[in-house]
Order: sequence, then structure tokens, then C-alpha cells
Amino acid sequence: MSLGLAPYTITYFPLRGRANTLRILLNDQGQEWKEIVVTFDEWHKGVLKASCAFGQLPIFQDGDLVLYQSNAMLRHLGRKHGLYGKNDSEAALIDMMNDAAEDIRGRYVTLVYSNFDDGKEEYLKDLMIRLSKFEAILANSKTGFLVGDKISFADYSLFDILLTHLVMRSSCLDSFPNLKGFVERMSARPKIKAYLESDAYTKLPINGNGKQ
Repeated sequence: MSLGLAPYTITYFPLRGRANTLRILLNDQGQEWKEIVVTFDEWHKGVLKASCAFGQLPIFQDGDLVLYQSNAMLRHLGRKHGLYGKNDSEAALIDMMNDAAEDIRGRYVTLVYSNFDDGKEEYLKDLMIRLSKFEAILANSKTGFLVGDKISFADYSLFDILLTHLVMRSSCLDSFPNLKGFVERMSARPKIKAYLESDAYTKLPINGNGKQ
């Protein structure tokens, strides 16, 4: 990550959270960006929140373009960096895969911020069902990617949410060899590997309340 004249800017809390897929993608694609860190005290003052289109972070800036909604950011970067398939059919399938990964993320966020201690075990049972769907998709993939013959932004989304769940339960992929292999391959990509080993990743908590 560069703090100089980078083409992109991410404004977010000092968390992995919803900015982490963006960071993984940008690192893997060799892109530079500037990061503006917002403290929780600053956020709770309400001035920045009031200026955000939907009252939430992250904010992503690409020149004069300002985006809110993390999945809109991923799709934008997918279009710019060749991560959206080779035709409209692949693009539609990539959207579908990303939405399914987002379903998992949404349920995870609800658990973490509303019922983590009491709801964790039931959540993990449901997670196994959801992961089995991705396991079947990857079992039928000839390339190791979710769609087509090259990486897409949906692969980064799935990878990030799998990393998050491996922190919650390190054995959660033990019965899913294709998902486990997917994580291993993604983690071994040189620029992702360097990021995952950096302080920029390891020193950031996943969530804002200490639960993970």
C-alpha cells in the first residue's frame, strides 16, 4: 500500500471488516491505494456519518468517483481490472457467486454484533450447509476458480469470508477438501501471501467489538 499519489482511497475503521476483500484484491492485482483510518470516536461524533450516502463505511474513491457499498466497489474494480469474466454470462455467474458469499457474510455480521456467544454453535451448523454448496461448485471447477478460467472478484469475496471463519473455527473446512484447497491456493498467491503476513493484516481485528 502506498501513501503517496495512489489511484484509489479507502476510508474505513481500523478493522479488516468489509474493507478486507478490497485490500486483498488490490494487493493481488498490484494496485496502490491510500487508506484513511477513521477512529470510532470520530465516527460517533456523527459528522462523517452524516456525509456518507447511506450512513456507513467504507468509502472508496477512484478519482472523482466516490462509492459506498462494498460490493459495488468490488464490481467496479472487477470491471476495471478484468475480474468480471469474459462475457455477460460469466459476469452474471460471478454476481451470483458474490451474492452467495455476501449471504454468508451478512449472517456472520449479524451473529457477531447481536448474538455471538449464545448463537455461535447453531450458526456454525448452518454454515456447514452453506459451505457445502460452494464445495460442490469448486468440485466441478476445472480451474479452481468459482467461474471460468481466471480469478474474479467473487473469488476474493469467498476467500476473505473463509479466512474469517477459519479464525472462528479452525476446523470448519476439514470436511470440504475443495474449499480447503481453494484457500491454500489463494493464500499462496505471492502478493496475497505477502499481505497476509504483513502488519497491515495481522494487527487489525476482524470486527469492531473484539468478537471473532
